[in-house]
Amino acid sequence: MEVDVYSIAEGSRLPLIDETTALGTQAPKDRLIAVLDQVEMRVERLRRDTVRIEEERDSLLSTLDSVKHSELLADISDCDQDDIKRYAERILARAMTVEVAVRTDRDPQQEEALHQVNMFIDQLVMSVHEDTVVAHTRCQTYMNACTSQPDPCSGTDRNFETAILGCTLDDQKRIKKRLQGLLEYFAKLNVTSYS
Repeated sequence: MEVDVYSIAEGSRLPLIDETTALGTQAPKDRLIAVLDQVEMRVERLRRDTVRIEEERDSLLSTLDSVKHSELLADISDCDQDDIKRYAERILARAMTVEVAVRTDRDPQQEEALHQVNMFIDQLVMSVHEDTVVAHTRCQTYMNACTSQPDPCSGTDRNFETAILGCTLDDQKRIKKRLQGLLEYFAKLNVTSYS
């Protein structure tokens, strides 16, 4: 049994096991483990790349949404506004044909914790329309629950912290990025927290 590595595309190397050749110096178990180690590294890289592509897609969708609601539209003629909106809709429709997903395995407690965290964030997003300053302050307390070095001025939401600690590590990373995006949104609105 021989382990060969062959290339299917430039920069892409996959292990191939050829059982017809001599065993060589390494024990069969060690050789199989070496192949599995290579595959595991590739799977983790694939997951990271897919998450990055998911984030890029979300960023593109967000940009398209901001173009469709831009204040600059008020500065152009109705005809040009229609052209811009149709162009954005065409790109949006094209972007929506892309489906990328990395599934995270969760036990029932982790599912419940993620559900609670999503409820907290959904309520936060809904409160932005009522009072952006309060929403920004709450968002900062949520972010503090996600970091080892919280902002001492804004405190930490203990209920959110309990819920997020029950989530998987992958979910915690996604939630933190989501909260960072909300804080960036508040920064664009020039909203400051209560001190």
